[in-house]
Amino acid sequence: MNDAIVALNDDFWTYLVIPLLAVVSIYFTVRSRGVQFRLVREMVRNLGGKPERARDGKPAVSSFQAFAISAAARVGTGNIAGVAIAISLGGPGAVMWMWIMGLVVGSASFVESTLAQLFKVRDRDGYRGGPAYYMWHGLGQRWMGVLFAVVIIFTFGFVFNMVQSNSIAAAISNSVNTVSGGAETAGWLAPAVGIAIALLAGMVIFGGVRRIAAVAQLAVPFMALIYLVMGAIVVGMNIEQVPAVFSDIVASAFGLREVGAAGLGTAVMMGIRRGLFSNEAGMGSAPNAGATASVSHPVKQGLAQTFGVYFDTLVVCSITAFIILFANPAYGSDLGGAELTQQALAASLGAWSVHLLTLIIFLLAFTSVMGNYYYGESNLSFLTSSPAVMLGYRIVVVGVLFLGAISSLELVWNLADVTMGVMAVINLIAIAPLGAVAMRLLRDYEAQRRQGLDPVFTRDRLPDVQNVACWEPEPDGDRAREAVSET
Repeated sequence: MNDAIVALNDDFWTYLVIPLLAVVSIYFTVRSRGVQFRLVREMVRNLGGKPERARDGKPAVSSFQAFAISAAARVGTGNIAGVAIAISLGGPGAVMWMWIMGLVVGSASFVESTLAQLFKVRDRDGYRGGPAYYMWHGLGQRWMGVLFAVVIIFTFGFVFNMVQSNSIAAAISNSVNTVSGGAETAGWLAPAVGIAIALLAGMVIFGGVRRIAAVAQLAVPFMALIYLVMGAIVVGMNIEQVPAVFSDIVASAFGLREVGAAGLGTAVMMGIRRGLFSNEAGMGSAPNAGATASVSHPVKQGLAQTFGVYFDTLVVCSITAFIILFANPAYGSDLGGAELTQQALAASLGAWSVHLLTLIIFLLAFTSVMGNYYYGESNLSFLTSSPAVMLGYRIVVVGVLFLGAISSLELVWNLADVTMGVMAVINLIAIAPLGAVAMRLLRDYEAQRRQGLDPVFTRDRLPDVQNVACWEPEPDGDRAREAVSET
């Protein structure tokens, strides 16, 4: 079965996913005049906004909390295990293609999260939304939203969570084997880790979106800081190797230098696949978190979510890449995933760092599980309001976390490639025509900023756009009322 999945992946990504992602992202980059490059300061500024009160009287999810939920899903094992797999199979050149696509697809991330904000709906905890909602309310295609909802529930709720628990189990196994001198632990350790992950996840996911946001808000900055500090130490210890490593990355990225069996095509393919798994831009996942934020203008959260792509790809993934490349890994070997990163880190800092990285991987992966779960829950709410169905979904998520811990590394990653590719194709087809609305919102935002205002959007500013459930006009009517009708 794994061989069939690999064959499907190669053709699917080569002839459909990558070309579509590149074309749509370049189109949005041109239409927005490079919004992902021009407004970096705005991205950071908008993370500090305060939320309104939800219907139950408690604070709604803030911009930073929504950013943290999406970062919890983005900054996960894709940054450690995924980058390691990309380098092992695609050579150093895979890192360059990760960077290139991370910069280009920032425009797609901006568009999808801005649209998610515009077409969000209210619920008891605040707001919910995402691609399923803008496919229905924006395109008027409910069937498309239903299809996307089913795919993302399977992809994030089940497959991606299997990847996370598999990486946690592999990292803990490697750490235990380091202490035990290589004594065999696989027979009991992976099932034990799977049970522990399932129990811990169950305690959080049964607490709702606020508990997920609270856990993500605390854990994401903490785990990212520790990992970045470790990475900075490794870079400092190997500073003289940085020019040579960067040269290898560039040369192998453009076929100027072959690395093992990794040719140009493999470098491109692995860099883009693992980059998309890590930063999720254009895939349609981050908008589900972005829609939960209580902000005054849809563009604010679109910019905040774009910053998440940069933080994930250009910072966290780059740290992992340099840690691995400083250790001169054997390309194309069977060693891959979190174990390769652990061994590379140990080569620079010593065996003790294996155990600290195990803790970091656990935090990264566990918060990713929380973000992944919420994406599935949000889309299940789009399909049904049945409490019994929601309970069943939570139970299945807990079960697949156990299965992921005892499954094959290669199988779960290849299955993840298929499902995320399908997600990306459906989402990109939807945001291509809706991008014009996002561009109008961007012009409205920038016009207000030029006037020295803190941008506020109300739906009467786009009177021709139908099915906008939120964004009611202000009662006093004093805010700028002119409609932004240019296309």
